[in-house]
Amino acid sequence: MRSIAAAISTAVMLALPLAAMAAEPCLPCHKEKTPAAVEQWLGSAHARANVGCEKCHGTDHEKMLKGEAKVDMKVCGPCHQKAYREHTASRHGMGLHSGWGCTRNLPNRKPGECRFCHQKGDEVPTSDVQCARFLKQSPEMGEIGCNYCHSVEDACDSCHSKHMTDLKIVRDPNSCAKCHMGPDHPQWEMWQTSLHGTLNASAGKKVGPDCQTCHMPKGTHDVSIGMTMSSGGVPYPAKKAEPARAEMVRICGSCHAPGFAKRELDRGDQVRSQSLAIVKEAEKIIWDLNDRGMLDPMPADRPPHPLSGPRLVTDNQMLYEDTSHIERLFFKMKKYDYARTVKGAYHQSPAYAHWYGNAELKMDLVDIKSEASRLKERKRGAAVASPEDAEDQLKTLKNKFERGAISAEEYAKGKAEVLEKLKH
Repeated sequence: MRSIAAAISTAVMLALPLAAMAAEPCLPCHKEKTPAAVEQWLGSAHARANVGCEKCHGTDHEKMLKGEAKVDMKVCGPCHQKAYREHTASRHGMGLHSGWGCTRNLPNRKPGECRFCHQKGDEVPTSDVQCARFLKQSPEMGEIGCNYCHSVEDACDSCHSKHMTDLKIVRDPNSCAKCHMGPDHPQWEMWQTSLHGTLNASAGKKVGPDCQTCHMPKGTHDVSIGMTMSSGGVPYPAKKAEPARAEMVRICGSCHAPGFAKRELDRGDQVRSQSLAIVKEAEKIIWDLNDRGMLDPMPADRPPHPLSGPRLVTDNQMLYEDTSHIERLFFKMKKYDYARTVKGAYHQSPAYAHWYGNAELKMDLVDIKSEASRLKERKRGAAVASPEDAEDQLKTLKNKFERGAISAEEYAKGKAEVLEKLKH
């Protein structure tokens, strides 16, 4: 078998233009050591254009063997300028940094990680985006569980293959499924089980659009076209959202009447607004408990948040570890169930919008209210029975005032009422 494979590889090499062969000193060795990679390259557009190994990989073998000669987007950019510009302007263009965080203060950091945010010899980072959840992971989990997807920012081969250039690979929605699935953003599953996905599977792309049809129209690498909210589901301001919506209506209009498309998208907006109100109600409950010192454990009594220290965090940097039970419920609500509800609505997936999303979202609120009642019951006694009780209530009022939950007038009135009760 080995001799047959070698013969085939030799035959293919002989079919190459002499100029390509002469420019490729790597091939004689690599056809023995990495024959699959060589064969893939031989069948690529790169081989036909005489773009050889050294053009992309360089000539430093030691760096290659250590895994330090990565073919990143800066290598591809000079030849693929339009795609590079579109990609860097899109949400994929901030993928790595949105999932990363500065590891300089971590005991198990790898020095080579600095290259993700710093140019060689430059102390100023190229991005100030941080990810608290990444910073809590082991280096191994950070690599496979975070950066395997988030490296899309800097690596064309996140979607394209490493040595083949056949566009059939990246025109397959399965290439998106590697990352766009799971509990927090199952867009692939939503699409696959929607009418769009069903028509695509049964009648083809001309009848049933896929990921690329709607999010990469005409082959653009700007995957953010038509988006009216952040990746965390926060609506954009009207100035940014309105032109994006007009663009998405135009994309939908290639199959649907513009009025129909607009009504469908407007309905998704309403679902998003309604769902966000539920999330905000739950968040308010948790901050009230924090003001009262009732979280179990309180932020000061657990390992510090990697970015914010001993403080409550409920924004996009919230953790799913080293937290209280009620915060864990809120994490599921916000990160999983809110996202599934909203993205299910926009992807015309009734099961994800309702049962996997909306129903779970509302049951989360039931659980959060129940847990809040339990925590309050442990510290029951609304009436001021002692100076210690008064001190707790005054501290709660102070906490609410300092974070802007109540006005100066409400703060003053609340303090007066507590002190009045203490007299009696």
